[in-house]
Amino acid sequence: MSVEKKALIITDESESIQSAAKIIFDALTEFNVITCTAVNFKGTDLLPADIFFLGSENPEHESFAYLKDLFLHINLASRKCGIFSTNETAIQYLCGMLKDSEVNLNELLLNKENEEKKELIKNWLSGLLK
Repeated sequence: MSVEKKALIITDESESIQSAAKIIFDALTEFNVITCTAVNFKGTDLLPADIFFLGSENPEHESFAYLKDLFLHINLASRKCGIFSTNETAIQYLCGMLKDSEVNLNELLLNKENEEKKELIKNWLSGLLK
């Protein structure tokens, strides 16, 4: 019996982040992947995930308020998390949300609009999934 790995991608609703999430989704071929916006996220979505991703274009996006509170009260030391954004301040905000959860933040992805997204994201994922 094989154990299926599970991944969760949580994003804001911005077009650039949704585009990056789609590339991540497509690249995670060995995972059962669930995607949701932060507004639609339920805490139980995180429980079965072996790895999860957070993406936001803007820092302190109001839709992440529930997640911010959740991460203050949950220990995720056995999990990996990938943070991605087009904005350095948003990456710092997302990392700050996670600091008390003890999640394993290996690599962060800052994707400027003019960069080749697909190749950049695939390289980032290969480092994250090691």
